[in-house]
Amino acid sequence: MTITTINPATGEALATYEVIKKDELARKVEKAKKAFFEWRKDIKTRSDMLNIFAGVLRKNKQQLAITATREMGKALKESLSEVEKCAWVMEFYADNGATFLHDESINTDARKSFISFEPLGVVGSIMPWNFPYWQALRFAAPSLMAGNTVVLKPASATMQCGIEIENMFQKAGIPDGVFQTSIADSSMAEQLIDYVDAVTFTGSNVAGSRVAQRATSKVKKCVLELGGSDPFIVCRDADVEKASSGAVKGRFINCGQSCIASKRFFVTKNLAKEFTEKFVQKAENLKVGDPMLEETDMGPLVNVAGLEKIEELVKDAVGKGAEILTGGKRIGTKGYFYAPTIIGKVDHGMRIAQEEAFGPVAPITVVEDEIEAVRLANESQYGLGGSIWTKDLDKADKLSRMVESGIITVNNVVISDPRIPFGGVKQSGFGRELSRYGMLEFVNIKSVRFYDELVVHHHVE
Repeated sequence: MTITTINPATGEALATYEVIKKDELARKVEKAKKAFFEWRKDIKTRSDMLNIFAGVLRKNKQQLAITATREMGKALKESLSEVEKCAWVMEFYADNGATFLHDESINTDARKSFISFEPLGVVGSIMPWNFPYWQALRFAAPSLMAGNTVVLKPASATMQCGIEIENMFQKAGIPDGVFQTSIADSSMAEQLIDYVDAVTFTGSNVAGSRVAQRATSKVKKCVLELGGSDPFIVCRDADVEKASSGAVKGRFINCGQSCIASKRFFVTKNLAKEFTEKFVQKAENLKVGDPMLEETDMGPLVNVAGLEKIEELVKDAVGKGAEILTGGKRIGTKGYFYAPTIIGKVDHGMRIAQEEAFGPVAPITVVEDEIEAVRLANESQYGLGGSIWTKDLDKADKLSRMVESGIITVNNVVISDPRIPFGGVKQSGFGRELSRYGMLEFVNIKSVRFYDELVVHHHVE
């Protein structure tokens, strides 16, 4: 079997790859298991090597960015930023990992009690195409620093990006087997789960449920980072200029193909007209076209299926009474380009208010007040992120606790950051990435107690 990658800006084939066979995948995992026994021993060595790897990423930033843009279509300036962020996350864990993993002393009836944090072994990483470097490395950085080894299955659309990650580890002098990429399709992902010690998955909630079933049936730890339909709540006292600029950034980054993109816009009626006018004006100023050009703000969607799904959602909304305020159509005769689109008069019965819109479409719902906005925000199967726009920080504190999500940002768009936990609730998954909490997802939290003599006065296990 083979996998062929397509340039979404042109529709032309880029490369064809042979899919790994089951026995070859088993050998990769066995190689990772052997590398694990040495890699886990010295945290100082791991720190030094991750810092070296960060330098290699920066040195090869242009080449890596071009590869990502060619494979999945994001604007080149966004690809460059993605590589730079990957270098940052490596340095963050190289610098802080030892502190995060330091033994914790506990006072008990024993002479000595402590908690240690030990690596699990080989972690299988099943990653998507929308941030082909960042998604893979924001998991790999803490996991490798903890002493685990990694076998990555990249998305079929961005296979070369996955290969380049392994190439960068080799250039950095990371020991053979510590990080490996597998050219595999979805059927081989199941085999990967069977072979490794733990699994991390980023993707749709449908695929994520299958990963969870497979992993738990083998009694293996898994972390799921799934879809999102993040609410963007504009309160009565919001700064409309800032909120409308945030709306453009939050909705149209990566052509709207981000799990934490702003996807449902709830605006109080007193600001609805002003906010909508500014949002439309700024969206129409975005330059859509060849993602390789420096001046391009937004490239194509990743494939024709993604383009057709966006068209379906817009058609459904318009058929049920929504109004296209700008965009709403394809651009050009080749590639998978779609205009930045804003839709008004959106209600809860439309598909775009219920499903995850993975593309450049912003549905606006006008609400009476912030309480109605929160109620509608929570009427979703997803609970990943959300943003609240208000000048009243006491109000922001109250509302942020009411929204059912793993992440809330006030007066800014939602972004991932190595310093804070990343993850969601409901159909957006479970477990956390990033920060110390993300690092502890793939360690054995071991309790150790030293006694001088047998304690015989307990009667419950």
